[in-house]
Amino acid sequence: MKTRGTARRVLRRGAMGLGAALVLGTLFMVVDGYTAFGKRATGERRARMERSPQWKDGRFVNPQPLVNHYGEMFGGVLDTSPHASPEGPLDVEPIDPKRFQTPPASGLRVTWMGHSSQLVELDGLRILTDPVWSERVSPFTWAGPKRWFQPPIAMKDLPPIDAVVVSHDHYDHLDQPTMVALKEQTKAVFIVPLGVGAHLEYWGVPVDRIVELDWWERTKVGEVDIVATPARHASGRYLFDNDAKLWASYAFLGPTRRAWFSGDTGLFPAMKDIGEKLGPFDVTMIETGQYHRAWPDWHIGPEQAVLAHQMLRGQVMLPIHWALFGLAYHGWTEPAERVRAAATSASVTLLLPRPGQSVEPGAEPVREQWWPTLTWETAAQHPVLSTGMDGPITVSSPGGKP
Repeated sequence: MKTRGTARRVLRRGAMGLGAALVLGTLFMVVDGYTAFGKRATGERRARMERSPQWKDGRFVNPQPLVNHYGEMFGGVLDTSPHASPEGPLDVEPIDPKRFQTPPASGLRVTWMGHSSQLVELDGLRILTDPVWSERVSPFTWAGPKRWFQPPIAMKDLPPIDAVVVSHDHYDHLDQPTMVALKEQTKAVFIVPLGVGAHLEYWGVPVDRIVELDWWERTKVGEVDIVATPARHASGRYLFDNDAKLWASYAFLGPTRRAWFSGDTGLFPAMKDIGEKLGPFDVTMIETGQYHRAWPDWHIGPEQAVLAHQMLRGQVMLPIHWALFGLAYHGWTEPAERVRAAATSASVTLLLPRPGQSVEPGAEPVREQWWPTLTWETAAQHPVLSTGMDGPITVSSPGGKP
């Protein structure tokens, strides 16, 4: 009996110790990531959000809901590509800051930094999209997806930036240390979807440098109109703030050049409306990686990205949202291989620059394969088809209603 009682006491103390460790660990993570979590919107900011047509039942919603196939989502981990991350250093082009002293001859130049970070020079304006210079996309410096290469240009060597454009508040698009550095280093205006300004203000960005937009609203910077256009995605930086902030894509409309930046999105019918109202676009910068059939509405996938480009009335397509972070199960080169095949089939002009490379959409297309040849799944093997399109998904008849 005495032995049994001793065993119970040992188990009880062990359970208490484990519980205490879990509590302390959780408390440590909350404290460590607290600032990066951001801030909820209150006051007039919140009131404006609630007046949005996208606001319903206490949160922002998509016209076409997001579908998740949870069984495939969790099961997909067991089928992760052996090439999900690069085995060695990537072929990145270091950026000489002097490059930006000469304006683009065509009036439009895009310098891709990897993932969704790029410097867009359009009709004299410099726009930085979803800039992420941190080592990890996470509220923590010690955990979370780690970048595969260092930024092609140091933050301090960037040319003067006129506008910082953020698509939504997920960590791989809204990076707190980068925002703080840009706030100190530049005089740029920060253009964000409704509610995201609460994060920026909390991190010290002056209110008069924050512009929050609902879908179809616009602001002017220099001679360029920046329009927040619809996207099909979500938001949130911790467990209890899902969809508390809006998400968006953007059109950049200059006197002579036009560009479109997707942020993160699935395919949706209103892409055709964007093209009809604001296109044609000299270049569309569309997310192409981090997809899976288990979450077909969150990320568009390579083939649907080409279709979206056509719906948007794009002239040249530049795939983004790949080659920097491993956020899905596919091979890291697969987005480039699949989008290249889809673009060839659809006779779409494609730019596939290496990270750090600058391209002018009106110049000779960049077709050089800078990534290694690895095995990858084709569209037939792994189709990504967004839901809620209410019919065949084609350029002329995308189906559904915006």
